[in-house]
Amino acid sequence: MSGIHHVTAIAGDPNKNLDFYTRDLGLRFVKKTVNFDDPSTYHFYYGNETGSPGTILTFFPWAKASAGQRGVGETHQTAFRVPLRSLGYWTERFIEKGIACQALEKRFGEQVLPFTDPDGMALALVGAANAADEPAWSNGDIPVQHAIRGFQGITLLLDSAEKTAAILSDVFDFREVAREGSAIRFAAAGVANGGIVDIHEVKGCPRGHQGRGSVHHIAFRAADDAQQAQMTEKLIRVHGRHPTEQKDRSYFRSIYFREPGGVLFEIATDIPGFAVDEPVETLGRALKLPKFLEPRRQEIEGMLPVVGELA
Repeated sequence: MSGIHHVTAIAGDPNKNLDFYTRDLGLRFVKKTVNFDDPSTYHFYYGNETGSPGTILTFFPWAKASAGQRGVGETHQTAFRVPLRSLGYWTERFIEKGIACQALEKRFGEQVLPFTDPDGMALALVGAANAADEPAWSNGDIPVQHAIRGFQGITLLLDSAEKTAAILSDVFDFREVAREGSAIRFAAAGVANGGIVDIHEVKGCPRGHQGRGSVHHIAFRAADDAQQAQMTEKLIRVHGRHPTEQKDRSYFRSIYFREPGGVLFEIATDIPGFAVDEPVETLGRALKLPKFLEPRRQEIEGMLPVVGELA
């Protein structure tokens, strides 16, 4: 199975982030843990009921982070899928809640509703005609028939698409399916959630820099360690990339590399999943730490800000 596994971004205030994604967008809070490389910082995971690959948006909430700047070498927008008939519901909801959104627009023949989160992260809802019959998580406020299904995909801003496209096709099994102006669409066959990558070629435009409201990295799926190893070998042998060693993230195992345009990519295994350390019924309620940080629990809990209760 190919496609996007998860998207990780940078937020500011953790409570505003938690409220927006669970209450306003209705995603499930799948996991409350810490940044394994910086345990003084939370790592929040949002997704569907079980946090299936292709639905997972994660955040490092750094309260003092300065605002990022979108530009070349960055992820420009992250898009979710909703049923096509639900775009009217979401437009009214955004207006009612004072969420910054733009007018509906059409891209590659699809209806798209762009909006931003409290930190200025560029998001969109894409109306998918076939999404209405797919299962969805509801927070009890948003009717299940209108709920977000998962990712549509991401948009990258790059000087040139050629070398990145080669990795998308050769390593991740995406294929070019359409062009529209400066945008090139790549799709993973048979993948509903997280099956789209759009590349805008914007040669000569200023480079972006990361900060609050920026995407930190994009993770693509590997079924297991063996498939990840095959993908890693091809990245080195064919594409001249220099991936990291495998890192155990408790809920998946990952390698990281910079794609030719400068965006940080990850390859994450589908296994073992988010129920490895707590039941599906209670996902996201307790602070979960990896085994190597568990002896420091009291210290870590003392460093982390208090976050409110879930909806």
